[in-house]
Amino acid sequence: MLDELKQQVYDANMALQRAGLVLLTWGNVSGRDPDSGLVAIKPSGVEYAEMTPAQMVVVDIEGEVIEGELRPSSDTPTHLELYRSFPAIGGVAHSHSTAATAWAQAGRSLPCYGTTHADQFRGPVPVTAEMSPEAVGGDYELETGKAIVRVFESLDPAEITAVLVAGHGPFTWGATPQAATENSIVLEHVALIGLLTEALNPSVTNITAFLRDRHFLRKHGDEAYYGQSDS
Repeated sequence: MLDELKQQVYDANMALQRAGLVLLTWGNVSGRDPDSGLVAIKPSGVEYAEMTPAQMVVVDIEGEVIEGELRPSSDTPTHLELYRSFPAIGGVAHSHSTAATAWAQAGRSLPCYGTTHADQFRGPVPVTAEMSPEAVGGDYELETGKAIVRVFESLDPAEITAVLVAGHGPFTWGATPQAATENSIVLEHVALIGLLTEALNPSVTNITAFLRDRHFLRKHGDEAYYGQSDS
């Protein structure tokens, strides 16, 4: 089971890199095994061209290394805090992709300007509060996770599967590592569209709630009809 999990996490990391969302080694994807609760994550600072599935590091929910000879990603405590707080998720992705990071550095949430956005996220993608000097100087990566979780005290992480960490960059999640990566790809795309939209029309506003919900629910709701049915 761990070999399968490590392969899934490796594949999701490579997909993030192939999508152009990763520069050098600046990105990581993790996955959680639903039975054991163990998490596999990319090793810290390893070049993508040299990385193998066997190098994925397996940790428990408290961050103790269970399997692997390399150090796990430095962002591991952030991932683990998301798994502890969002029990339904099975994958987390983090990058420093250009457009999404620009919104994070501006300290702005990403508005839902159109249906492309609404197809994946049911409303604006939020930005965290700026972290205090104490949080940055302490257990920084854990505090980053806590800053994300605080944003979702009033939001549903199943409906908005992404966040912008102020001054830092995007995190996304999903049911699987691949789903988390796909959400990162979509987030980068709609972040770029948002920048272009504001450039063309600085007075633009969010699309209506009923149009937003129609697009989101036709893909993700209980009565979703997008795509092919299992039958």
